[in-house]
Amino acid sequence: MTETPEVAALRGKISGLMGQAKTDLTQLVSMKSVADPRQFPPEGCVATAQWVADAFAAAGLTDVGLHETPDGSNAVIASKPAPPGAPTVLLYCHYDVQPPLDDAAWHTPVWTLTDKDGRWYGRGAADCKGNIVTHLTALRAIGPDFPIGIKVVSEGSEEQGTGGLEKFVVANPELLRADVILVADCGNFAVGVPTFTQTLRGNVNVVVTVRTMAGPMHSGMFGGPAPDALAAMIQLLASLRDAKGNTTIDGLTADQQWSGEQYPDAQFRADAGVLDGVDLVGSGTVADMVWARPALTVLGMDVPAVVGSSAAIQPSSRARLNLRIPPGTEPQHAYELLEKHLRAHLPWNAQLEIELEALGEPFTAAEHGPARAALAAAMATAYGRPVTTEGQGGSIPLCNVFADTYPEAEIMLIGVEEPKCLIHAPNESVDPSEIEHMALAEALFLSSYR
Repeated sequence: MTETPEVAALRGKISGLMGQAKTDLTQLVSMKSVADPRQFPPEGCVATAQWVADAFAAAGLTDVGLHETPDGSNAVIASKPAPPGAPTVLLYCHYDVQPPLDDAAWHTPVWTLTDKDGRWYGRGAADCKGNIVTHLTALRAIGPDFPIGIKVVSEGSEEQGTGGLEKFVVANPELLRADVILVADCGNFAVGVPTFTQTLRGNVNVVVTVRTMAGPMHSGMFGGPAPDALAAMIQLLASLRDAKGNTTIDGLTADQQWSGEQYPDAQFRADAGVLDGVDLVGSGTVADMVWARPALTVLGMDVPAVVGSSAAIQPSSRARLNLRIPPGTEPQHAYELLEKHLRAHLPWNAQLEIELEALGEPFTAAEHGPARAALAAAMATAYGRPVTTEGQGGSIPLCNVFADTYPEAEIMLIGVEEPKCLIHAPNESVDPSEIEHMALAEALFLSSYR
């Protein structure tokens, strides 16, 4: 494909900035910005927020500051006004990260960006500090005199789901108002495959407690007629999936089909690390199951550990459940169906308590419009191949807030978080070519969109 001199020059400029991008990401990954003071000191998030603010100021944005949100986190907001008659584009990212989980499972130091086998490893390397660096690289390539208005917001508590920025946007709508919103917290279908994330599943989180007895009792003396709360919980949870692994909540539609990009079984098995010989579950295609249908996951259970357990019948058990729901399913309705199902399938007249933790709306991004067409062309040029679309099982509640607050804006979801990144898991990494290509695509779009 023959490139114009302008595109070739910009591609070369982005390539020349990749050393700075690696330096940026090295510094960002070293900052322990987990927005949970129970696990990490809040100073880590404060320092990261200031670093992000300083970096965007140096990239050419003029109005830069930290804004406290209702959950106590700081959102970095930076902007430069549009020239007369030009549109404004808002660039979203977040600087907080997931905790390391199991340090021993990491093959490289958690908080040190490590170049290994062509990828850059470290917590936050992709989600979402890689996207911060992508924005910075694009802005450096075309600034500081931008042809359109630029706004940036970098959230400080996205991974905790505490809704700080969502509430802030509702209370301060003019601060982030824009014609186009690029949410950089997603990724391509695979490395080198330019992809729009078209849909996000919503979620229903509940904590379920089953109680059967006043206290633990000796399994030899009472086992048999005594109602084992752990066994009751197992039976209750088993009712939420059928033998093929389909989610089976009474009254909840679970036969939807995905019409966009398909997800080959072999690729999914590799991406998800499914062990040899273990079946994939569900009656639909992989794309149906991960992007179009509801999915119930048991996130955790309170049960005695094997080591240290005794011959006792358990009087109570707790489980944390996560129900992902596709666009077209209303979260409150899904919660009501889940609650009704749990009560209907509870064995032995056990006592049941259901605590609602969170509801999240599904989301569908803009499919048509001038900005979508311009960004699709920019991504195709950057990657040298046409764009495709996918869904995502994850939820980004802020997208719905953006859509409600700025109904005229085109909202598009992009990013560097392709499946091999292992976001939220040990050994998170990013392919630097994704940062380079996405930065070029963003720079092309910001330079050409009118």
